Amino acid sequence: MLIIFVLGYVCIAMEHKLNISKSATALILCGLLWTLLSVFSTTVSPDLTHDRVSTELFSHLASTCEIIIFLIGAMTIVDLIDTHGGFEVITKHIKTRKKVRLLWIVAVITFFLSAVLDNMTTTIIMVMLMRRMISNYKERWIFASLIVMAANSGGAWSPIGDVTTIMLWMKGNVTSLNLMGATFLPALVSVILPTLIAARFLKGVIAEQSSSETATFRPSYITGRESSTIMFLGTGLLVMVPVFKSIFGLPPYMGVMIGLGIMWLYTDLMYRKKVDVEESVKNKVSKVLKHIDMPTILFFLGILMAVSALQSAGILGTLADGLNEHVHNIYAINTLIGMLSAVIDNVPLVAASMGMYPMPDAAAVAASADPAFTAMFMQDGVFWHLLAYCAGVGGSMLIIGSAAGVVAMGLEKINFIWYFKNMSLLAAIGYFGGVGTFILQHWLLTVL
Repeated sequence: MLIIFVLGYVCIAMEHKLNISKSATALILCGLLWTLLSVFSTTVSPDLTHDRVSTELFSHLASTCEIIIFLIGAMTIVDLIDTHGGFEVITKHIKTRKKVRLLWIVAVITFFLSAVLDNMTTTIIMVMLMRRMISNYKERWIFASLIVMAANSGGAWSPIGDVTTIMLWMKGNVTSLNLMGATFLPALVSVILPTLIAARFLKGVIAEQSSSETATFRPSYITGRESSTIMFLGTGLLVMVPVFKSIFGLPPYMGVMIGLGIMWLYTDLMYRKKVDVEESVKNKVSKVLKHIDMPTILFFLGILMAVSALQSAGILGTLADGLNEHVHNIYAINTLIGMLSAVIDNVPLVAASMGMYPMPDAAAVAASADPAFTAMFMQDGVFWHLLAYCAGVGGSMLIIGSAAGVVAMGLEKINFIWYFKNMSLLAAIGYFGGVGTFILQHWLLTVL
């Protein structure tokens, strides 16, 4: 299974060379891994019967579909904003035409926006915004890559900014204020360093938009007030998703579905008044849904389900056990987990870590053979804070290492090899710079 998984990832990485869709590879990879697990289930473990495999498959599919439904809802809302010229509200306030200054503005906005919204939604919003402002696709790839890094880093310091921080927060491994205090500065460093380097690739100013581009930015039958209303309503509904989850305890996709329903209702009521507009040109939700990037969604489905097969086979758990046995250093373990998250989805990695290291109480710490090491796994222990940072930021080192990267890759058709050659090193410098900042910060706080 592991060999097939690696070969599948190689095919995904070589998508443009092989001229084979990464979505097709991911779906085949998912099917092969689960089929192997079912056929040789008793070989893996006597307790892993066919019925147990079916139950595991259903459980993982349910978890994956939550993310898929969330992604479809968020992408639809963002597309609605875009097709009605909503992002013009933001671009009007970005006056600079200097590429370097714009890069910094985009990095800062993305970093803080992703702490409130999820990484995927933030990436979709910012990439679509850059598409409206920058015509050169190679330069847009640089901006999109920095957006991915900033989105992943921004999500790592907030309890609601990333799936993994939500997991740690909801399970009680971390508390909100302590997590933010421990990870904000390292996450900020992980954005500043690659932005400083990427700024050297950009020179001059952005070309002014042509009159035709400006004319098509907002449909002629949509007023400026309607465009602004859709922008603020859509963004506000997305911001309310984590609030909805916190208040009612329901999964985020429920909040997104409600938000999409409200947007659908508003736009339908808005178009009822536009009797002079032809039905074919109206950007209703039913029309926008047809333009959703289904290949990216299916790629996401295939990859997450393929990784879940490795998890059910015990491969990820064995890997985590090996790290604990042979490394036995929380800084090294978390750094390695972050590097692995560039290849393997960070959700099962964090889940495996949480299962391998249950939170001890004071009595368990006192009774352990190594109390200082065991204490690092208590609530708000150093291990959990560093895990939140590493698992969130490490995925930036490869374009397919995070949900934000996958979304950006699908929206902008970013070449895997291009990202690896031009951006992976920048992301790695930011990642290791943040790890060093975390260790130094913890050491200074301990000394003081």
